[in-house]
Amino acid sequence: MISEEVLLEKIKVLPPKLKKKAIDYVESLQGKTVPKQRRKSLQGSLAHLNIKFTEQDLREARNEMWPGFTKGTEHEL
Repeated sequence: MISEEVLLEKIKVLPPKLKKKAIDYVESLQGKTVPKQRRKSLQGSLAHLNIKFTEQDLREARNEMWPGFTKGTEHEL
């Protein structure tokens, strides 16, 4: 017998609750074999919005949210 047939024979004799667990396990294994898609960078994802920002813009936004986050700011802790 090939491995699929062996597996099927073993699953057939399981009680219903264990059959469900076996199916869940096989599905979890299938999820591991699907190649993961690479994520786009945030800039790439928002490129269609044509938003331009500089390092200085980021520094100012960070310091508004967290005073003193970056060096060389006017805010003191």
